[in-house]
Amino acid sequence: MPRLRAWFSRLLGLFRKSRRDAEMTEEIQTHVDLLTERNIAAGMLPHEARNAALRQFGGIEQTKEIAREQRVWRWADEFVQDIRYGARMLRRTPGFSILAILCLTLGIGTNAAALSWIEGILIRPYPLVAHQDRMVALSGTIRGAERSGLSYPDLLDFEKNSTLFESFIVDKITGTTLSAGDRAERSVGGIVSANYFDALGVRPILGRGFRPEEGAGRNAHPVTVISYMTWKNRYKGDPDIVGKTQYLNGVQHTIIGVAPEQFHGTFIGYSFNFWVPTSMQETFDNTGYKLEDRGARWVEGYAFLRPGVTRQQGQAELSAIAKRLENDFPETDRGHGIEIFPLWKTPFNAAGGISTTLGITAAVVFFVLLIACANVSNLLLARSLLRRHEMTMRLALGAGRRRLIKQLFTEGLLLSLIAALGGIAVAYWSRNALVLAFPVSVPGITIDYPGQLDWRVLLLSVAICVGSTMLFALMPAIQSSHVDLSGALKSEGAGVVGGSGRSRLRSALVLVQVSLSFVLLAGTGLLLQSLQQMQNASPGFSTNNVIMSVVDLFSAGYKLDRAKIFHTQLLDRVRALPGVESAALTRVTPFSYNPPSSAPIEIDGYQSAPDEQPNADYLQVSEDYFSTLGIPLVVGREFTKNDDENSPRVAIINETMAGKYWPGKDPLGQRLKVKDNWMQIVGVAKNVKIETKLEPPRSFFYVPVRQNFFVGNALLIRTRQTPGAITNALAREVHALDPTLAPYAADRLQEQVDGRGYTQRLAATLLALFGGMALFLAAIGLYGVMSYSVSQSTRELGVRMALGASVRDLLRLVISRGLRLTIAGIVIGTVAALLLTRLMANLLYKVSPRDPIAFGAALIILIAVALVACFLPARRATRIDPVRALRI
Repeated sequence: MPRLRAWFSRLLGLFRKSRRDAEMTEEIQTHVDLLTERNIAAGMLPHEARNAALRQFGGIEQTKEIAREQRVWRWADEFVQDIRYGARMLRRTPGFSILAILCLTLGIGTNAAALSWIEGILIRPYPLVAHQDRMVALSGTIRGAERSGLSYPDLLDFEKNSTLFESFIVDKITGTTLSAGDRAERSVGGIVSANYFDALGVRPILGRGFRPEEGAGRNAHPVTVISYMTWKNRYKGDPDIVGKTQYLNGVQHTIIGVAPEQFHGTFIGYSFNFWVPTSMQETFDNTGYKLEDRGARWVEGYAFLRPGVTRQQGQAELSAIAKRLENDFPETDRGHGIEIFPLWKTPFNAAGGISTTLGITAAVVFFVLLIACANVSNLLLARSLLRRHEMTMRLALGAGRRRLIKQLFTEGLLLSLIAALGGIAVAYWSRNALVLAFPVSVPGITIDYPGQLDWRVLLLSVAICVGSTMLFALMPAIQSSHVDLSGALKSEGAGVVGGSGRSRLRSALVLVQVSLSFVLLAGTGLLLQSLQQMQNASPGFSTNNVIMSVVDLFSAGYKLDRAKIFHTQLLDRVRALPGVESAALTRVTPFSYNPPSSAPIEIDGYQSAPDEQPNADYLQVSEDYFSTLGIPLVVGREFTKNDDENSPRVAIINETMAGKYWPGKDPLGQRLKVKDNWMQIVGVAKNVKIETKLEPPRSFFYVPVRQNFFVGNALLIRTRQTPGAITNALAREVHALDPTLAPYAADRLQEQVDGRGYTQRLAATLLALFGGMALFLAAIGLYGVMSYSVSQSTRELGVRMALGASVRDLLRLVISRGLRLTIAGIVIGTVAALLLTRLMANLLYKVSPRDPIAFGAALIILIAVALVACFLPARRATRIDPVRALRI
């Protein structure tokens, strides 16, 4: 208890220091007065009595210090003193304070923003979802080929036979049409399993989620849960929304719940507007009913591992189940497997594509923070050298070196804490900045790449901020405490590269800044070149003057026969429009987010390996498709109107498929089998990119849309007219055929192709931004070193001028010193860049990680900036008065 009382008393002493000092002064004065009165009573004169009383009492100030040490924690009291003194020093030097805080704020803010993006997009991307650390993405695999989806019957078998997983959920992105006047807009939603909300731990704020029985049956349960955004925007926050209906894809759905405000779904990149159960799959998929088709691989989903189970253990169990399914269902499952991914590698949304970019961004912003800290360290060192007289007096009066280091260290801590607040504010403003780097969203579709500034991000950001700043503030603090008392009044005339330890430390910090800046500039140059190469590269087809649009017949309830008639008539009307050169139908437009069809194939005369299941992607297109897109045919013919359901089935393959299955042979007239239908090859087309410019060549073929018709098809129109003019003309033709329909706004195909390069564009944008920031900070650091060097070399420069040195000589001297430092940093940066830029290889397109143009551009930019940073101090050096300089 005495120790506890003493601890509590010292704690209170920190907050009542002035009051206790006043009480102590009053108490000491009382003692001295009593002793004085006693001495006067003994016969002394008043002034003699008081002097004797003071001698009897002892040193008053020493007594006060001893009492203070007993009343308060000395280290805490000194810390408060240092904070107050540091704050006064910051106010006295506003230029230094603003520059140091600005540098640190930029460094800390960019780090916190990058951490918030990584947290909000890769690590914990789904607000309100519980146990995301045990959540994994599911993807089907095809032996010897790329990944695929999962079939619904296979997923049910995985769920039934696994023991290491808590639950499996389906989450397939889909869309519906919302008509508004003569335009149609899209609304994004998800086809999900009935246990979706329960497995995620998300409870609707109104109504309920789906019941188990609502996930089964064929179009048996037209119910929907809508998002909070839809509830607010479309239904004005109607509190009685549950039980009301809305039309989705032409089918009336009953609204049974409203999701919480923070929950946007489990698909990174888009905010969902609604969710429907898997029983409604056919309503939102124009390719037919698939819940009972083991060969239809359309499912995208997630699973939750049980506590304590690793991904490797879960993968082993699912692979064993997949092997049994191969044996049980060889016709549909041969060669098919399953793979699980952590959330940051999810293959069917933006996470997999953006994870590398965000990883590089995190490294880049850490470099920016190091540059900022090195800059501040240089500023602190320069300021400490200007305070040498103060340090000398403190040491002469008995202050220890440890006490001086603590004071300077506390000043650095104060700087970092102020900058941390500014950095967190910058990160908060930038948390949703990634959306700006992505394609403009289609009306009705909300792009969503949120950053999460939760306590983890804030704690890590502050830790990085304080830790890095303290590390760099410690060096100038230690340097400043090493004051030679005997020679403290002698001036030091060190240069830039040579000289004292302080000069070497300043130079080392500038080397760090220049070398890191070179790495960032070289990386920026590589990505900008890659982006330019991607934009200039041809996807294999012509995008000039090609416009695309869609009339959503599926959502309007069109059946197959009616859709055939409508599309045939519309195609004829569009081809007759003024300015239209050609037009074609396609089930999927190139470079869209909808994948082409995929199916197992059988090649006549090709003997596959025992464990091989030949598979290829294909696309349903109309006549004039190849001429509209300008895809050359190597041999054979294009499709015609006569290639319909009444004529023999035909196909056009690409060069890769021809070389794989008919090497050295003429494929014309050969046959391939898809879904029990034999097709004759009538043409071979040049290879083209289907989804992205980075994809490798793959086997691909085309089939006539008139032999494989779907209700939903897109229009491709070659014309020199603007998208707006085509939209208006198309709307008139559509209304002439059906007044209830509206086409999507027409868009240029080139914009869709450019949009799929978002990963490279984002990486280039971020690296250019942070590279420019690093260059700015490095220039400030180099300017500061050169400026201080000139001020410290005043006597040397004055002697040179007195001995006849010209202005040009002084300029050459000062600038050459700065350039030597810059070139040394560039050499170090070049070595680091050669090692680090290899990590960017998967983001580069037709550009070597050691591209000489990017490295040369970085060299030129850094030297140019160094010349500017050195010229201003050099120019000031030429204005030195030799007479005044020699008197110093």
